[in-house]
Amino acid sequence: MRALDLQSIFSWLLADGIVSKENVKAQFAQAQGILKNAAGSMHPLTAVAQCKLVSSLPPHRLLTLDALTEWCATKVGLPFIRIDPLKIDFTKVADVMSASYAARFNILPVEMSGSTLVVATADPANVEWEAEIAKVSRRKIELVLANPLDIAQYISQFFSLAKTIRDANRQTGQDLAMRNNFEQLVELGRSNKQFDANDQHIVNIVDWLWSYAFEQRASDIHLEPKRDVAVIRFRIDGVLHQVYQVPAVVMIAMTARIKLLGRMDVIEKRRPQDGRIKTRTAGGQEVELRLSTLPTAFGEKLVMRIFDPEVVVKTLPELGFPPDDAARWDALTNRPHGIILVTGPTGSGKTTTLYTTLKALATSEVNVCTVEDPIEMVEASFNQMQVQPGIDLSFADGVRALMRQDPDIIMVGEIRDLQTAEMAIQAALTGHLVFSTLHTNDAPAAVVRLLELGVPDYLLEATLIGVMAQRLVRTLCPDCKAPGGELSDELWQGIGGAWNIPKPAVVYRPIGCPECRQTGYRGRTGIYELLTVSEGFARVVRESGEIQKLRQQSVADGMKPLRIAGAMKVVEGVTTADEVLKVTAALV
Repeated sequence: MRALDLQSIFSWLLADGIVSKENVKAQFAQAQGILKNAAGSMHPLTAVAQCKLVSSLPPHRLLTLDALTEWCATKVGLPFIRIDPLKIDFTKVADVMSASYAARFNILPVEMSGSTLVVATADPANVEWEAEIAKVSRRKIELVLANPLDIAQYISQFFSLAKTIRDANRQTGQDLAMRNNFEQLVELGRSNKQFDANDQHIVNIVDWLWSYAFEQRASDIHLEPKRDVAVIRFRIDGVLHQVYQVPAVVMIAMTARIKLLGRMDVIEKRRPQDGRIKTRTAGGQEVELRLSTLPTAFGEKLVMRIFDPEVVVKTLPELGFPPDDAARWDALTNRPHGIILVTGPTGSGKTTTLYTTLKALATSEVNVCTVEDPIEMVEASFNQMQVQPGIDLSFADGVRALMRQDPDIIMVGEIRDLQTAEMAIQAALTGHLVFSTLHTNDAPAAVVRLLELGVPDYLLEATLIGVMAQRLVRTLCPDCKAPGGELSDELWQGIGGAWNIPKPAVVYRPIGCPECRQTGYRGRTGIYELLTVSEGFARVVRESGEIQKLRQQSVADGMKPLRIAGAMKVVEGVTTADEVLKVTAALV
C-alpha cells in the first residue's frame, strides 16, 4: 500500500483536479516548509491541512484535516472513520496493546468483536505491527483510516484513563466486591476498609470525567452502580449515552470524592442528598454542577446536572421564542403584579426561561427575590433562598418571609401544594409580580391543576395573568443538515394541518458530521405555548373550569399549541417532524 507522504498526497490532489497545475508547486512548497519546521513529528495530512487550501472543484470547500483524511481513505482503499470517544471501550483498548506501542505505530483499536479487531491508523503503509497484534488479540485485524490528530489525542487520553482506573481499582482492593449494595448489606459491617476519596487516581478520574462531559456538551452526568460494574452515562441534547464502565469499588470512591467537594455527608448513604459544585472548563469558563444522590439496590446513584451561567444572558429569540410570543411574554413580565406560571416536565428548560427573564427584569430599581429547592444557579442580581425542610422552611414559609423583604418580583421554585399556592396568590394580591412552575402537560392544564389543589376560582381570576408551557427539541446540525427529508401529507396533517400551515417546500434531514458526533443534531431549542388570561378565559375558569373549554378559549385568544409551535420550527428548517412529535402531545 502506498505511503501517505507529501508527494503522494499532492499527486492525488492534482490528478483529481482538487488543486490546479498553476498552484500545485507553491502549495507543495508551503506544505514542505510546515512539515520541516515541525521537525518530522507532524503527519503529512496535517501539514496539508495547515496550508488552508480550498478545493478547485465546486463547491470549493476548505480542505480540512477531516475532509483530506476521508478523501485519502478512498485513495488507499480503506474505510474512513471519525473516532467517537463515547463509543470506545477504554479498557478493551488498553488490553490490546500498550500506550507506547500505539504511539510508536500511530494506531488505535476502536472496536473489538468476537473475531475482529478494528484498528484506526494514519499510516496505512506501515503494517509491521499487524501480525503481532492479530496473534496477541487472537482476532482478524480490520484497518480503517482516521484523522491523525484524533488518533494522537485519544491514544493519550484512553490509555492514561484506563491505567488510572486499573491502578485505582488495584489500590482500593478488588476483594471489596462486597460493595455498598442491597444484596450484600450484611457484609458491610465486617469490613473496616475505607476508600480514600482524595487518592490521586480518584482525583484524576473525577477531573477527567468533568472535562470530558464539558467537551461533549453534556447536560447531565449519571454515575450508576450495578451488580458487577458501575456505568457512567452522559445526557447530550436530551439523549443518554453510555460513556464508560468502571469497577464498582472505583465508582464508590468517585462518588465519595464528588460528595466531599459538594459539601455533602460522605458517610450518609441511606438517604437522598443534594449538593452543588462550582468549577471551570478548560477554557476558564465557570460552570455550576447540581448534585443529587439516590440510594439504590446496588449503592448510591449520583446525578450531576451541568448549568452554564452564560445561559442567563441569552435573549428570548436565542432561547427559541418566535417574535410574536417574545413580545407577548415581555408584555406579561412587565406587568406590575400577578402570577405567571411556566409548566413542563423535568428537563424542559423551565429554569432557563425563568432565570433569563428574571435576569432581564433585575435592574437596580427592583428587588428580585427567589425561593428555590434547590437553588439551580447562583445569580448575584437576585436574592436567593434555599428551601430547608429539615428546619421547617418550606416554599410557603419562604414566600411568607420574602413578603417582609420589600420585594418587587418573587420567584417560587415550584407550586406543589395548596399552602404554597395560597402564599403565591397572597403575594400577587398585595402588588407583587410572582413567577413559579408547575408540572403539567400544557398551559391550560395548569389552571385545572390549581383548581384541583383547592385554589378558589375567583382568586385565580384575580391573580393569574399568564401561563407558558414549553418543551425542548433537538436542532438540526447547521454544518451537515441537508434538504431532501421525507414528510408525508398525512404526517404533516397531524402536526400543522389543524392550523392550515402550508407544508414546507423544502424539508431538511439530519446527516451527521464530526461537529454533531454523527447524530445530525447539535443543541436544542425551545418550543412554547403562551396563554394570556383574557376576560373570556377568566369567565370560562369561573363558570366551568373544564380543560376542553379552557383550551378552546386560549386558542381563540391567540395561543399557539406546542405542536403548532414545533411545526413552525420544521418550516424554518430548525428541527424535524420526528423531533416535534416525540415531545408534543396530539392536538385536542
